[in-house]
Amino acid sequence: MRKHPSGNYVVEGRKKDLINRGGEKISAEEVENLILMHPAVQNAACVPIPDPNLGERMCACVVLRDARALTMAELSTFLLDQGIAKFKLPERLEVVPEFPLSNFGKVSKKALAEMVAEKKLGGQAGVG
Repeated sequence: MRKHPSGNYVVEGRKKDLINRGGEKISAEEVENLILMHPAVQNAACVPIPDPNLGERMCACVVLRDARALTMAELSTFLLDQGIAKFKLPERLEVVPEFPLSNFGKVSKKALAEMVAEKKLGGQAGVG
């Protein structure tokens, strides 16, 4: 969000929350809502990661509930059990203690995607 010279605020950013994997458009919000149904997950955000062949791949970033654990294989199985199409499965899982927030208190997917792309997080590769 930025302030326009007229004094009004202009919302910028997430025009679309889609991940474009090889021409297939995947709704990050749809996948996040399914991940949030997992009992170990407190919060979830899916972000694109650059891929030289497909354009983008999906990384599921999650904050877990106290003393819980989650692997890429467990997440994939859970999502398939929820009826997700196989092409929508995340290909990487990042477990983080908290998400970076914007000035408005929302998850900053831009900052999260940059952290993932710069490999500042551990990550688990998955099968997609």
